[in-house]
Amino acid sequence: MGASTRAEARLRRKKRVRKKVRGTPERPRLSVFKSARHTYAQIIDDIEGKTLAEASSLSKEIRPLVQGKAGNTQGAKIVGEFVAKRAVEKGIKKVVFDRNGFLYHGRVKALAESAREHGLEF
Repeated sequence: MGASTRAEARLRRKKRVRKKVRGTPERPRLSVFKSARHTYAQIIDDIEGKTLAEASSLSKEIRPLVQGKAGNTQGAKIVGEFVAKRAVEKGIKKVVFDRNGFLYHGRVKALAESAREHGLEF
């Protein structure tokens, strides 16, 4: 067991999470990714390999709202709200949450709670 980078550690956690989490047409997967500057979320049907809804701090409608806070919890809340609204518009209410190897804390938690408040169940 040698020294590993933070990125490698996240990918190990991601593999562990993805063993259990699968998105189906009835209950797609809400996947979260965060970079240093931005937050991304997409709802994925793994069986068909299709993205059903997405939102990120780079999206046209969201970008002006997250000006200067795209990489923090306030920005993540806005992204969570938009991904939930887009999913509900397409008739998606229930999802499984995929934190993508990130700890359920900070931006990931803010996005999840915001998505729950705006109509998604997980």
